[in-house]
Amino acid sequence: MAVNINPRRTPLIAGNWKMNLDHLQAIAFVQKLAWNLKDTGHDVAAVEVAVFPPFTDLRSVQTLISADKLSLAFGAQDVSAHDSGAYTGEISGAFLAQLECQYVIIGHSERRTLHNESDEQVASKVTAALKHNLVPLICVGESAEDLAVHGPSAVPVAQLRAALAGVTNAADIVVAYEPVWAIGSGQAATPEQAEQVAAALRGVLAETLGQDVADKTRILYGGSVKRSNIAAFMREPNVDGALVGGASLDITEFSSIVRYQKHVGR
Repeated sequence: MAVNINPRRTPLIAGNWKMNLDHLQAIAFVQKLAWNLKDTGHDVAAVEVAVFPPFTDLRSVQTLISADKLSLAFGAQDVSAHDSGAYTGEISGAFLAQLECQYVIIGHSERRTLHNESDEQVASKVTAALKHNLVPLICVGESAEDLAVHGPSAVPVAQLRAALAGVTNAADIVVAYEPVWAIGSGQAATPEQAEQVAAALRGVLAETLGQDVADKTRILYGGSVKRSNIAAFMREPNVDGALVGGASLDITEFSSIVRYQKHVGR
């Protein structure tokens, strides 16, 4: 079976560095990643590549990408629902826009579980990101308990509906399905499981924002993604890329994930 490439949706491979790499390490990593992709003949028009470093690295990454005109996108790992004020430790969307961030991750499972972020908070952050022309990468997913109690797709679908509360059909968004039970476990969901949920999420987009938006919105899979399984996910018609965690910190592994089209025939 050939890898599915929907002409309306350029695949996106996004690397979430989480709390890893300081700004000096980030500079070295981005340089090496860009060189590796160039040396291996990566087609930048065929697959978009984005990195999501810690906040302290963003200025360094921005300066490097801008100065060297690297074909990489970048974004932040979170954003405040507020533009300014007495919110110690939070980062405004206005600040991220000034750093030329294209994307921001919102509602990651670690934010939902470790910081108790509610669906309402996620929705307010999505609104804040869009206000500053940042593309929200909205994460949804279920725990093993959720899966057992509610079945596949129920929790991700409910989370996406809530996140879209203030979104219009003019907005540019990305959705990432990350089953919490798969993250960091080494045991990814099957391509069929990812496709089932991705199709349900696209259905929510169609119902909420219209079929045109649903057709063009990229839906990513995240959860123990690696070079040995990425091509199988990308064969699925509703999977348009990947949100990569631990494997995005290994340049060779991440580059191979980006170049998934080389692994199989088209």
